[in-house]
Amino acid sequence: MKEKLIKICFISIVLLMSQGFSISTTSASEKERPAMFWTWLDYNAKTNFDSICREMNYLGIDGVMLNAASPDEYRVAIPIAKKYGIQVIAWLWTMNLEHDRDKILQEHPDWFSVNRKGKSLADTTAYVGYYKFLSPVVPAVKEYISKKIESYCEVEGLEGISIDYNRYVDVVLPTTLWPKYNIVQDREYPAWDYGYHPIAIEKFKKQYGYDPRTQKDPSKDLKWRQFRCDQITDIANMIAEIVHSHGKTMAASPFPTPKMASRMVRQDWGKWNLDVVFPMVYSSFYTEDPSFISDCTLENVRDKAANTTLYCGLMAKNNEEMFIDMDHALNNGAQGISIFTIHSLKDFQIREKFRNYTAAAKARKAQNNGMLTRTAHTKIENDPFKKEGIMKLITHKIQSLVQADNPTASPIELSKYKKIDSYDVTRKYLVTDKLSKKNFYVTFFFYGGILSGWNVDPAPASV
Repeated sequence: MKEKLIKICFISIVLLMSQGFSISTTSASEKERPAMFWTWLDYNAKTNFDSICREMNYLGIDGVMLNAASPDEYRVAIPIAKKYGIQVIAWLWTMNLEHDRDKILQEHPDWFSVNRKGKSLADTTAYVGYYKFLSPVVPAVKEYISKKIESYCEVEGLEGISIDYNRYVDVVLPTTLWPKYNIVQDREYPAWDYGYHPIAIEKFKKQYGYDPRTQKDPSKDLKWRQFRCDQITDIANMIAEIVHSHGKTMAASPFPTPKMASRMVRQDWGKWNLDVVFPMVYSSFYTEDPSFISDCTLENVRDKAANTTLYCGLMAKNNEEMFIDMDHALNNGAQGISIFTIHSLKDFQIREKFRNYTAAAKARKAQNNGMLTRTAHTKIENDPFKKEGIMKLITHKIQSLVQADNPTASPIELSKYKKIDSYDVTRKYLVTDKLSKKNFYVTFFFYGGILSGWNVDPAPASV
């Protein structure tokens, strides 16, 4: 009798499988391909999300990385998005607290990241008040993050999880942000160098036999830098294991390239188990030139994990530069775009052109079996003097500094650039305006081995 029941069950399973049914759990790799055009959005129950989804659908944006305060808010939002054919991924902060910041600060001050000066983010500030990063080496922090991710993965209809702020505090900010905070970060300084939690120090000492704080310049200690990167990688891959166990897509929004990220925020994302990656290649934060997007995309094609599909995160621009930026990404190896954010596309003509652009890009991808191939035969160019766009921006900056003292000054006539210093990722030059006799320091930064920023400062007349 038992053998007969087993035989009947086996035949039933075979019949089900022959009719296209599956008895196995769907893995992330078996899911439909991710949408091609995305946006990051904060969800607000008080806004008309239906209207926003209708607008996304019109523009050709077929995926949204949505940040909501609770799993239940996703349960409300997802059916609305699905109505318009829009995939929803939960955009979640990990190491930097968001919705439960005050509660954790009060209950667990020992969870927070510590800088080289020994100051904890539990009672100090780095750049902005909402920078409240946790330490990845604290066991209770890992448990807290695991439970959080698990609760979101249980939401039916959610395509996946995209992690953000899965890193340390920026040890170096992009050059365009320096004036905002009245700082110069030409090297790594103790106040912004985080990852020195007591548990991390003890763990490192046990592994390598010394305290990294005893080094003359800890920023040059490659073992210490990689150790901190590895703690963040452990968090990312712990999350990936949970996400994949639910058959969902694992994604992330990291810094522009793995090498840049490892230097600037200790985030070696090329080692993360990601299905999709949306590196935030915001050229306006770095060199202010679209060649930065090409350079990063070319490097990311090379350095991403083999099983990770590369997209490109761009700052939305309400002008023609939006399309130049997208070309630099899609023509150099990116398979899609995410913009921050759809609300920035306000001009009617730009919106119409964006709609046409997304339609044409999707058609091009479909014609090539769902994959875009490189069409721009470019290479990474690390000689800033060969980057016409960047040199024009520098010349314009110098002109504005000259005219600040003399509004009627003639157009500048620059001397040859003279290299006067080079250290770590920094190259410093001296250049003179021959007409006004004013000197200027022009500094280039190569975080991650690519041109990632520049700065212009007045120099003394006697230099």
